[in-house]
Order: sequence, then structure tokens, then C-alpha cells
Amino acid sequence: MIRAGLIFCAVMTLAVGIIFAVWPDIDLAAARYFYLGDKLFAGVTPAGEWARRIGYVTPFLILTGAFGLWWMNARRGWPARAPSGRTLLFLALSMALAPGLMANLLLKDHWHRPRPIQSTEFGGPMEFRPWYRTDGACNRNCSFVSGEGSSAFWTLAPALAAPAPVRPYAVVAAVAFGTAVSALRMAFGGHFLSDTLFAALFTALIVLGLHRVMFSPPRCEPGA
Repeated sequence: MIRAGLIFCAVMTLAVGIIFAVWPDIDLAAARYFYLGDKLFAGVTPAGEWARRIGYVTPFLILTGAFGLWWMNARRGWPARAPSGRTLLFLALSMALAPGLMANLLLKDHWHRPRPIQSTEFGGPMEFRPWYRTDGACNRNCSFVSGEGSSAFWTLAPALAAPAPVRPYAVVAAVAFGTAVSALRMAFGGHFLSDTLFAALFTALIVLGLHRVMFSPPRCEPGA
């Protein structure tokens, strides 16, 4: 399952990169769907702000809850299904590597892609750049990739750590949550469609790759 997921995400990453490089106007068309005119995007409402806050804090609440369950199990011996130390390390590392290092440290401050709300097509002062161009006018905390989208799709990590009977449902819920948060960021004019797709795929590759490294059973050497 993990190996197949890695292959699928790698193929999809290549496909998304090619499609949005050849047809960058897809990004503009998707952003226009949420644009109301006069520099205003559909998501900028009180309800949208509340939904954004919920989406932002949920991954951190999940990680904090996992730490809490592990601590109670270590100190009191319950609950019985508390995450193991290895699982806790997997959750913390994947969050540090995906939304932390990949999205917020390496890409957002160095790719220089203007956000939709910063682009001239939507009343902003900066020229639109396709995803592969790093010469945009944005200086820091830029559009590529979506940090909140990456955090939302990080929930694949606790989904993979869920008990086997509920794991498929947890994975579906994680993907749905990540999709909803990403769509909301687009509705705020904060990200283009390709920003959210790359955030999802890069995060999934990191989560799945780390899971394979940490939890795959060791192979027996011939003759051992």
C-alpha cells in the first residue's frame, strides 16, 4: 500500500508539473472562479475566517493529542491504544519535514511566486508567474507552495497510524480535510491551484516515504 502510494504520488507530481507548465492559464482560470472583483475573493468572510482557523489548528491539535495519549499511557498505562514512541516520532518528524521544512522554510520564502491576490490579474501589483518561475516580485511568504495545505495533508500521517480496521476511512478523511483546506486557501486568494496540488503531493511523498523507512519490516538476507 505504501509503495503503491509513493509511485502514484510521484507520477501525479510529474503530471501536475507538466500540465501546469504547458497550460499555466489553468491556475488563472481556477483563481477567477473565486474572484468577486475589486480585489475581493469569495472566501474573505467571517465564516471563511472561522473555517480557516479551524483548518489551521486541527493538525496541531491532533499532534498534541497524540503526545497527550502517549504521556498518559507511559505514566498510567492507559489508554491501551495510545501511540507508541515510534509512531509519535513519525508524526513529529513528518510535520517538521513537510509543512515545516519543505513548505515554509525551503519553498515559500525562496520561490518568489506572487499569490493570486498579489497578481495584476486580480488587482494586485505583481505579475503572474507559472509555478516553475522563481523570478516573481514576492519577497517572502509567497504562493508556492501552500503551507496550510501542506499542514492539512499532513493528517495523512496520523491516518496511516490509525488502527487497521479504520485506517482506510481515516485516509479518506485526511484527503477530504486537506482538499477542503486547500480549496479555502484558494477562495481567500492565497494560493493558485498548482500551489495546493504540489503541497498535497510533496507532503504525501514525505509522509509515505518516512512511513516506509520507519515501519517497513526488515528484509531477510538470502542464506541468513
